[in-house]
Amino acid sequence: MKMTDNPKKAHFHKDKLKVGVLMGGWSDEREISLKTGKAVAHALKVRGWQVIEIDVDRNVWETIRAAGIDVAFLALHGCFGEDGTIQGMLEMMGIPYTGSGVLASSLAIDKIFTKIILRSFQVPTPPFVDLEENDQVMDHSPFGYPVVVKPSSQGSTIGIHIVMSKSELGPAISDAFRYAQRILIEEFIPGREVTVGILGTEALPIVEIKPRSGFYDFHAKYSHGETEYLCPAPIDDGLSNTIQEFGLKAHYALGCRDLSRVDFRLREDGKPFCLEINTIPGMTDTSLLPKAAKVRGLDFPELVERILIMGLSRGQSKVTQGKVMVS
Repeated sequence: MKMTDNPKKAHFHKDKLKVGVLMGGWSDEREISLKTGKAVAHALKVRGWQVIEIDVDRNVWETIRAAGIDVAFLALHGCFGEDGTIQGMLEMMGIPYTGSGVLASSLAIDKIFTKIILRSFQVPTPPFVDLEENDQVMDHSPFGYPVVVKPSSQGSTIGIHIVMSKSELGPAISDAFRYAQRILIEEFIPGREVTVGILGTEALPIVEIKPRSGFYDFHAKYSHGETEYLCPAPIDDGLSNTIQEFGLKAHYALGCRDLSRVDFRLREDGKPFCLEINTIPGMTDTSLLPKAAKVRGLDFPELVERILIMGLSRGQSKVTQGKVMVS
């Protein structure tokens, strides 16, 4: 699917606009967010934008006001950055920003609500049960073994366990509750791990993820040489199109915009199962969505600039008056 352009084309005065790249924060994904933010800031500078790097803390409202930014590029991962919190604050401040809005962000970061919505839109997702901290302790898996235990609202595989036997289930549940008040136990789908990036209205080429350990955990994700990435994934065209269609369907079902990354397990019989949607995926030049965009023909600075322009083009604020021409 090709990208469609807005019939009214905006021309931005880069020398008049201040772009605030919001990064860091205080979630468990802080360090990854800083890497994303630094890479994004550098890319925008390469493209000629005025960039202010903002390491988000609990005084972020005052910091943003003092910086006088016209638009925010969100490079925050996890809670308080990817869950609708910062998006709501920027809405109140009248500052346009990149990525999904308040509702889509808050829904997508919660894996349980995501799966409920996926089911309602007929996007295949693994069967699951959810637990709250005050629920009766579960001493067996309803799906047999192995099974996946994960917090409902964390990214970067934080707190996720592949449970191979009954004896491992209790400790995995206890650990997952360290990161969220609700967790889910999900049927493990044997097969391959693939992901599809969404940019604007387009599904990018699929990336296959092949961790050396067999599990795409935090170590495999962020340690050099621990994972092999194949893009485009070695999948036949028909299946590739199906996965891309499900990726777009999931993106729109949750109300996402600008960009996302939709993760799948591809069962041995070729059936894809959607696991989750990342509304602010990693954005370094070696991250998955940029890898796919490069195959599509967009280098990293071009990709980052395109995302920024999508945020600016929504015209959420009057702060850009005199800094944007529309024809």
